[in-house]
Amino acid sequence: MRLERVAAHIPAGAHLADIGSDHGYLPVALLRRGAIAYAVAGEVATTPFQAAQRTVRDNDLHQRISVRLANGLAAITPADAITAVSLCGMGGETIRDILDRGKTHLSGKERLILQPNGGEQPLRQWLMDNGYRIHSEEVLRENRFDYEIIVAERAGAVSYSAKELYFGPLHLQARSPAFLSKWRHKLRHKQKTLSQLSQARQTLPEGRVQELNRQTRWISELLT
Repeated sequence: MRLERVAAHIPAGAHLADIGSDHGYLPVALLRRGAIAYAVAGEVATTPFQAAQRTVRDNDLHQRISVRLANGLAAITPADAITAVSLCGMGGETIRDILDRGKTHLSGKERLILQPNGGEQPLRQWLMDNGYRIHSEEVLRENRFDYEIIVAERAGAVSYSAKELYFGPLHLQARSPAFLSKWRHKLRHKQKTLSQLSQARQTLPEGRVQELNRQTRWISELLT
């Protein structure tokens, strides 16, 4: 379901760079459907790189998907004329670091389709700091976990508030049932954490406790 939702945000006819492509399922599926024109499947580890090569070969798509062993966005060359970049199934901080380390490989004209497993706040912070406006956000629940998809494009100066970075600027406007459900789960978890800390008289840095209390207050306000 996550890959299907990611696929829905990739523009028709795109030149896609799927970074951390694993088995290469996303670019292969999109090319088989005729949804994109060309793809790069980038992998930093040998085993998934070889798995992606097999998937591409088995589907006879080696002329339209280039599988590359490379670190992050270093898989992209100017000749690829990439128009969309997908990074899925990693922590938000990992995706942020990949984007930051490899931003010289981006022209600034690409659409970024990002599916972080947590860590959305620091990822949104990077997007804002680097002039990317968030055009779409969604939450989906799969196998008892909540996942987010963030779609962004370079737009110049962008400014989001602390709450918008935490929850997502478009989520705060739409307040979808899946989004509210995610934060109900989060609120219970944070309240339990604070209660356990109090009962155990466990000491945490004061700043961390204040941050937990602030987040709990924000979520409570959101849900009421």
